[in-house]
Amino acid sequence: MENSTSFKPSLRLMDATMLVAGSMIGSGIFIVSADITRNVGSAGWLLFVWLITGFMTLTAALSYGELSAMFPRAGGQYVYLKEAYSPLVGFLYGWSFFTVIQTATIAAVGVAFAKFTAYLIPQLSESLVAIDLGFVTISPAQLLSILVIVFLTYINTRGVNSGKIVQTIFTMAKLLSLLGLIVFGLFALKASVWNENWKNAWSMHSLSTNGSIASYTTIAALGAIASAMVGSIFSSDSWNNVTFIAGEIKNPKRNIGLSLALGTLIVTVIYILTNVMYTGVLSLHDIASADKDRVGVVASQHIFGSSGTVIIALLIMVSTFGCNNGLIMSGARVYYSMAKDRLFFKKVGTLNKNSVPGFGLWLQCVFACLWSLSGKYGDLLDMISFVVVVFYVLTIIGIFILRKKMPNAERPYKAFGYPVLPVIYIIMGIAFCLLLIKYKPAYTYPGLIITLTGIPVYYLIGGSKQRKSAELPVESL
Repeated sequence: MENSTSFKPSLRLMDATMLVAGSMIGSGIFIVSADITRNVGSAGWLLFVWLITGFMTLTAALSYGELSAMFPRAGGQYVYLKEAYSPLVGFLYGWSFFTVIQTATIAAVGVAFAKFTAYLIPQLSESLVAIDLGFVTISPAQLLSILVIVFLTYINTRGVNSGKIVQTIFTMAKLLSLLGLIVFGLFALKASVWNENWKNAWSMHSLSTNGSIASYTTIAALGAIASAMVGSIFSSDSWNNVTFIAGEIKNPKRNIGLSLALGTLIVTVIYILTNVMYTGVLSLHDIASADKDRVGVVASQHIFGSSGTVIIALLIMVSTFGCNNGLIMSGARVYYSMAKDRLFFKKVGTLNKNSVPGFGLWLQCVFACLWSLSGKYGDLLDMISFVVVVFYVLTIIGIFILRKKMPNAERPYKAFGYPVLPVIYIIMGIAFCLLLIKYKPAYTYPGLIITLTGIPVYYLIGGSKQRKSAELPVESL
């Protein structure tokens, strides 16, 4: 029954902060430090990569606070880009968000949940075959991933309060569990391992899984940092999901900006402390050569002994379950806003009897499940990191554009450190993208191609007409 016409503001500051933190923390913090270590080869540079990523995330979040206060409605980044540039630019973000960024992330997090469930229930392993269709085989892990995505989608169609309860419970559980892991890890710290790891903390080189090293030229070292940051940026992404659900947050002009600042700060501190703990219990070689990059598993085994695998598996299951709930809850609001602008399926722009975009949630569910079946989500997420940062940079440049374009608009909150911090982020973001283009082109062009395919789609669905009407003066509409 489609009988609701508006969102219900139900989320408090705590709920919004849990959405930010919960959407950021998935399985990445337990995995990507292996690849970062292989790229930079030292403890100091490992921490530097996480610090610079944290700085960029916090700076972007504090800058987004101004935009969220100006446009406190569903859609978030899509709305900001549309208002700053044009409906086409907003649509290209929404298109890449729907086709890969959000749906493939949901799939990847869902399969990560299933992979670690298999530590407890081996019959759910990704290496087994549950269904063989000839042209494709489906593992039990993929089926469990789909089951979790469908279940969380159903929960969120029941209303924002249902999703809020799941989000708050699971985010608090994983924050406390991660803090517990850090504390136990620091108590288990081995002085000999710590001293060895930090002896040449700022000597950058590549470190292979067999222990061999290779030095870098200065320019190549910058490329190595950019390559390493692909993992840390992916692990720190989705912090902006709270802006998508602005229409359901109480006092959004205040609480969105605050939740962005608090949530990203909490996660940044936890990520850095977790990596400090890694360097205290594992040698750099152990981090770089962890089986399937599962550094968290190896560290937990060193801390807790034979029960470590079970402990970390449970922690990651809680973490990924809560992460996916946040991603599923917020993503459909972007498609809702696009549909309201006549840039997506009309039915996606309707709310169900529980005042949530039910059709959009189920459409997102279908695409995420298809990505789960494809097995290609991981590769695409590596490749899409470039596009994600491009859109972040464009959005922050949008702050400068909107200050000129709408000088008299109400701005209850202004970007912290403007213009210095936003400019620093823009420079760092552009440098990251240029270094990826030079040193990791395979991480750039696929995501760019996916985004650019949205241009003909935009004009096919009549986007140019929508753009012209948006540019008409109010009196003529």
